[in-house]
Amino acid sequence: MSWKMEERDKERKTYIIAEMSANHGGDFQHAKDIVYAAKEAGADAIKLQTYTPDTMTLKSDKAPFQIGSGLWKGENLYSLYEKAQTPWDWQGKLKEEAVALGLGFLSTPFDETAVDFLESIGVDMYKVASFELTDIPLIKYMARLQKPMIMSTGMGTELEIQEAVDCVRAQGNEQMCLLKCTSAYPATLEDMHLNTIPHMRKTYGVAVGLSDHSLGSIAPMTAVALGARVIEKHLCLDRKIPTPDSAFSMEPGEFAQMVKDVRAVEAALGEVRYGAGEGEAVSKSHRRSLFVACEMAPGDVFTRENLRVVRPAHGLAPKHYETVLGKKAAAVLEPGTPLTWEMVQE
Repeated sequence: MSWKMEERDKERKTYIIAEMSANHGGDFQHAKDIVYAAKEAGADAIKLQTYTPDTMTLKSDKAPFQIGSGLWKGENLYSLYEKAQTPWDWQGKLKEEAVALGLGFLSTPFDETAVDFLESIGVDMYKVASFELTDIPLIKYMARLQKPMIMSTGMGTELEIQEAVDCVRAQGNEQMCLLKCTSAYPATLEDMHLNTIPHMRKTYGVAVGLSDHSLGSIAPMTAVALGARVIEKHLCLDRKIPTPDSAFSMEPGEFAQMVKDVRAVEAALGEVRYGAGEGEAVSKSHRRSLFVACEMAPGDVFTRENLRVVRPAHGLAPKHYETVLGKKAAAVLEPGTPLTWEMVQE
């Protein structure tokens, strides 16, 4: 699969990624079940996150390391990442499960050791998280591998996004996709600003998509209508199972409905086409055309009384009405006769 923009445009099917994140709740069986739920719900790929609390932050109780607001208010960064991490010894096994099911497999590495580990288990695609969009050394480390890269852009300014894109391109890697993202958990629809999607595509010349933390399917459907070629959405088994991400994640049935909704939008978008489609054949026959409205003898003049523009479309097109008026009938014509040129004297 190519992730160059022109190739993604040819691929009419949106690539839908199920993000596991911390929703395994520290239970390997739950993690496996999420992989199977992703496949059952119609996802194209499952995504993990590859880090340890020590690669994410410092083990400190000082004020900067305390979360003061939002979904994780009151948490310490180190303890939060300790709970949320996906053990590295699970990840190769989960990849095997995904591949066996025909699912794509990717992960978000948060430092160079995570990239090295993911290389060792043979991933063929990388994800850059919104919070790491400005970590240019890490992006460079990934980009040099010449594998497709998907980069979330939450909080990113135009300049910051451009710097990340330039970094990937400087490594000779053109296979990238930018995801519009709102880094709020959950995000409100009012904060999504999805009209940024076509602007990003034009500005950076890459494929675009959406990493969505809002509730429901409205944002993914809208994004696809605006040109998104990738949708990433968190998946959990049950929001009643408390995990750091469950509050803004979809349950399997909801995810499956989102996939159906996205596929329906794709079907409705279709391609650029004019004229009657297959389903309009009957309707086309009920357009207006020229019909004889009164009995006419040869030589009678066509007037507004004996020549009408009515449905259905069995006679000459209405555009010929003014041309025929004033001319003479070439034969006996009964009312209800669709007019043809053979019935009009030269």
